[in-house]
Amino acid sequence: MKLAGKVAIVTGAASGFGRAIAERFALEGASVVAADINGEGVREFAGGFGDKIIPVQGDVSQKDDIDAMVRTATEAFGAVDIVVNNAGITHRNRPLLEVSEVEFDRIFAVNVKSIYLATIAAVPKMEKRGGGSIINIASTAGIRPRPGLTWYNGSKGAVITLTKSMAAELAPKNIRVNAINPVMGETRMLTQFMGSPDTPENRAKFLAGIPLGRLSRPHDIANAAIFLADPASAFITGVALEVDGGRCI
Repeated sequence: MKLAGKVAIVTGAASGFGRAIAERFALEGASVVAADINGEGVREFAGGFGDKIIPVQGDVSQKDDIDAMVRTATEAFGAVDIVVNNAGITHRNRPLLEVSEVEFDRIFAVNVKSIYLATIAAVPKMEKRGGGSIINIASTAGIRPRPGLTWYNGSKGAVITLTKSMAAELAPKNIRVNAINPVMGETRMLTQFMGSPDTPENRAKFLAGIPLGRLSRPHDIANAAIFLADPASAFITGVALEVDGGRCI
């Protein structure tokens, strides 16, 4: 198994990309702390994995909650080797002048500040293990932004820049930092990204810009995360891997 003996924290793990990542990590031998603000959802998911996945309810924009996730990992499994900063939110696709300040602040707190908090809490634990892997879930929106999601796009651009700077600074500690850039995915946030109901006609407008002709799916992102967490990718750091069916070509 690719992650045997590793300890991982995955945020936003109650559904979508995060749930698929946490599941694949556990199946590949990792011990996982699955965290989500949706406590009921993450507990329901983790219940099928016994003691391989421990659920934690928490808000990734809050220091105390992030600290609790890291503390749970170290108390239950003795270490932290991998952190997947997956939790994210968006505003509904609409003109930039119509997005409220409250929405803006929440987007940057969840999508960007959470990475700062997780890094501060987890890096000292990774140092004790002689290294680690941080995987930030960014977006194609951070490199090929489109109208209607301007403030979300900016948050994901920040994630990509942070990933590269973190990779350079943490490399001497043998801590690798990479990002994954999914194209719009089949998750619960789809209608927010689209700004319209999820109908075949509306999907077709977005699929027209993806050469491989479909949206991303949770298993696509989980496969990329497994690769970046696997010791087989030990010489890869600072990349923003596009998992986008060719969207960014």
